Amino acid sequence: MFASTAYVRLLFSMIITLLLVACNSQENSPPMRIGTNIWAGYEPLYLARSLHYFSEDKVRLVENSSTSQSLRLYLNDHLDAAALTLDEVLLLQQRGGKPCVVLVMDISDGADVIIAKPEIKSLADLKGKRIGVENTAVGAYTLARALQLANISLDEIQIVSLEVDEHAQSFLADTVDAVVTFEPVRTQLLSTNANQIFDSSQIPNEIVDVLVVHQDYVQKYPEQVKNVLDNWFKALSFFAENPAEAATHMAPRMRLPASEVSSMYEGLVLPTQMQNRQLLGIDQANAPLRVTAEKLNQIMLKQKLLSRSVEVDNLCIYNQAL
Repeated sequence: MFASTAYVRLLFSMIITLLLVACNSQENSPPMRIGTNIWAGYEPLYLARSLHYFSEDKVRLVENSSTSQSLRLYLNDHLDAAALTLDEVLLLQQRGGKPCVVLVMDISDGADVIIAKPEIKSLADLKGKRIGVENTAVGAYTLARALQLANISLDEIQIVSLEVDEHAQSFLADTVDAVVTFEPVRTQLLSTNANQIFDSSQIPNEIVDVLVVHQDYVQKYPEQVKNVLDNWFKALSFFAENPAEAATHMAPRMRLPASEVSSMYEGLVLPTQMQNRQLLGIDQANAPLRVTAEKLNQIMLKQKLLSRSVEVDNLCIYNQAL
């Protein structure tokens, strides 16, 4: 009887100790460092910060000039997470970055575009022209697909590698004839009588922005991941219910008048929590997002944006925080 009671007490003590250690581990976890660039689909993260949904000891948003910079920082372990397009995630997977997709942030349905000089009326007119593009990111994919649809080969155009923050300046300085870009640069350039000759609605569901977290971080700090996702959806709800007030928070970072913020979301789908559960899949092996990733894998191989095929079946998709 005494031995049995002592054993129960010892077992209870061990359980309490383990729980305390687990709780302490989460409480003392470092802030999640999330890398982003300026893009309407990522702005709800900053809205959450502006509304004080995120605390500095839990989340640290790292503002980069481009997704290429986010990729570099992620690969060098200077970030725990990054907002990237799905094609960029495949590049990370190929380079051994061990990304785990935890959230579909947005789906481009017209938001990614090719803007050209007034005399260029269609994709066919791009032959022999200088095209500015962030050549290691979604811009390269957008351009490759546009050229494919127009039956134009890469050797029929001149590629000018540009970071996102160089798009508008290079276009206006006439160092390029067209640029692969997105908001807010799109609106800025269209105001100069430029032509939009292609947009992502012509390649539906192919350009998807996701939040990826290092697999090791997900395993070690799952509550941190859940905290970010909970407050992301909280910010989306605030945006939907209070668009004017949300715009006043978002406008300064987007360098726009508050009255123009809502137009940045034209051609952009921000999936709800329920839609995210569907996209990431209850059965992760057959998740719709994985099907999209495999399609991207094949297109990127054909366009030589990947040096070899990515094992999409091995891509980590984490849906337990939703």
